[in-house]
Amino acid sequence: MPDAISLKIETNVAVAMRDGVTLYADIYRPDGDGPFPTILQRTPYDKTQGLSATMLDPIRSAKAGFAVVIQDTRGRHASEGEFYAFRDDIDDGFDTVEWAAAQPWSNGKVGMYGASYVGATQWLAATARPPHLVAIAPTVTASNYHDGWTYQGGAFELGFNMSWTLLQLTLANFKNVSGVQGVPRERRADLIQAVDNMTEAFAFLPTKDFPQLDSGLAKYYYDWLAHPDYDDYWQKLCIEDRHSEIEVPALHIGGWYDIFLGGTIRNYLGMKESGANETARSGQKLIIGPWAHGARGSTMAGSHYFGIMADPMATDIDGIHLRWFDHWLNARGPKDEKNGITDEAPVRIFVMGDDVWREEQEWPLSRAQETKYYLHSGGKANSKNGDGSLGADSPQAEPPDVFLYNPADPVPTTGGALCCNPYYAANGAYDQNQVEERQDVLVYTTPPLEQDLEVTGPVTVTLWAATSATDTDFTAKLVDVCENGCARNLTDGIIRARYRDSMSNPTLLEPGRPYCYQIDLWATSNVFKAGHRIRLEISSSNFPRFDRNTNTGNIIAEDTELRPALQTVFHDGQQASYVSLAIVPR
Repeated sequence: MPDAISLKIETNVAVAMRDGVTLYADIYRPDGDGPFPTILQRTPYDKTQGLSATMLDPIRSAKAGFAVVIQDTRGRHASEGEFYAFRDDIDDGFDTVEWAAAQPWSNGKVGMYGASYVGATQWLAATARPPHLVAIAPTVTASNYHDGWTYQGGAFELGFNMSWTLLQLTLANFKNVSGVQGVPRERRADLIQAVDNMTEAFAFLPTKDFPQLDSGLAKYYYDWLAHPDYDDYWQKLCIEDRHSEIEVPALHIGGWYDIFLGGTIRNYLGMKESGANETARSGQKLIIGPWAHGARGSTMAGSHYFGIMADPMATDIDGIHLRWFDHWLNARGPKDEKNGITDEAPVRIFVMGDDVWREEQEWPLSRAQETKYYLHSGGKANSKNGDGSLGADSPQAEPPDVFLYNPADPVPTTGGALCCNPYYAANGAYDQNQVEERQDVLVYTTPPLEQDLEVTGPVTVTLWAATSATDTDFTAKLVDVCENGCARNLTDGIIRARYRDSMSNPTLLEPGRPYCYQIDLWATSNVFKAGHRIRLEISSSNFPRFDRNTNTGNIIAEDTELRPALQTVFHDGQQASYVSLAIVPR
């Protein structure tokens, strides 16, 4: 039997910030003087909650010789101060890293880890360049807290922002928040009702006046709505704009159905290209599994089973973390003692369809061939029962497709990259057949494939369209249709028309005029098996994942009027619409 290892656990250890606010941390470490390499998690989700929720088991980590510090961020649970999302995590992260490095049990080298917002606390700290921060391991997190967290393609991510703020940020921390803001305890019952009746909450108009988070319970939520453009509010927090200032290697972990997949990939690519030094640029590693947000320990993404090897525990994600930190934080230095992790391929992806892991030397894959699949129809692509088709031949003279987008009856969200309510914002892969029955969903499908076809890489849609409105939305969804007709969503995206040219300087439309839109569907890795079909859905809503465009041209968060719009999608010789897929030769 292995030798027993004695551990020391300290709870609610005070850590003073530069402004006098005290944050509290729990520490797990080997019993002894050390010094030990130190890994830090700064979380808003309660440092005492289930060890598995930390994305790295602190007991296992301490047994492996690390000191693990798990801290409640400002205004959360045991810590003092006021919580305001993202705002204080740069300075607080810097101060905490330097505090940890100065402890007598620390070897002076600090790494950070964690998922989602806990990934944001890593990146924000890294932008401040704490001298003793050596490496990070951000999981399922973003690169830009405007586009790819709060908004996507200019549309407010209503399902995520409301469910996350109501439950995980406010109700779960109500004692702290209500105490700081002087909110009566009776408001807790209102929050519970809002969480349990979230369909009504999603439909509330105007969005900016949603009552359940006011009185200081979540000031940031209303500020997000007040800043739909990419302005100074967002720019000062943007990670991807500051990759050139970040000096640390990063282990990036994402999921094909994760709400922050786009940011995970952009952080990896941005750091490889622009990191502040050679160590940062060469020390980037990317892992993407078939996971939805918060799916640790699961072989399922929505209703789809990807096999036992899809489980993060089957791939020993904790072990990968420990090898990562052992390499960068051990006392002798990474060049003196290697464990092989940096000799492995820098990219590891799960290829859906084949349901296997594969190592790659790059992302995107240079051997992948960008292939355009063009939209075709006789003018009646409405619903899966229409005449829409998808093919490699460019269109010639074809009539456009037309549908009515009514924001009072939006296309319902059915899976996809969502968070954070398993019922009202269920994420992952689900059958799309019911959605595809709607007349306001245009459906374009290839014939059955004669052989397996792998799509691995970025996915974009170029769409020529006109509208009767001065502002509207266009959505796109890539779907794998199996032989018996099941339709599994792979990835999707949206563009708010006023942001077609710039997220910072919106411009309204001339009604009836065709415009060319670029819709970013982020990426996927999927083998469409022989007999399957590739499908693209085009519509103007995906609610409540995204807020509804009211089609009025007004500021959407302030609007109460819902105006229908007539949408026209072109696919002819002069205005060819298509989806770009990265086809990997097999």
